[in-house]
Amino acid sequence: MKSKGVEDYIGSKPPELRPMLKQIRSIIQSVVPGAEEVISYMIPCYKHFGMLVGFGVHKKGCSFYTMNPKLLPAFSEELTNFKYTGSTIHFDPKKPLPVALLKKIIKLRIKENEEIADLKKLARPGKSTTKK
Repeated sequence: MKSKGVEDYIGSKPPELRPMLKQIRSIIQSVVPGAEEVISYMIPCYKHFGMLVGFGVHKKGCSFYTMNPKLLPAFSEELTNFKYTGSTIHFDPKKPLPVALLKKIIKLRIKENEEIADLKKLARPGKSTTKK
């Protein structure tokens, strides 16, 4: 089933995963309320000067996508109780989310994307960057 939007995506997932998916969505929106919410790669994603973060489900729970595979090793100590691979953190829906850590990661991703946008703007004077 192809999702038309984030509400449809969440609604199409198993009932036991929906509260966590809604919580991840709420965390993202609280940190970056102006981000564009889209379905990309068949998952909910957020754009702010490029792809920022996303979330979805895996076989046994929910996932949070940082969209930067180099980022998570810097948080290895804070992620000791979670499984993570590449740019993805996997969560067990029976355990609480690390809300403060997710907010910290989202803020770091905002900074990364804004810095890249600024560099692109400097490289091409006269061209403006957009939030897309």
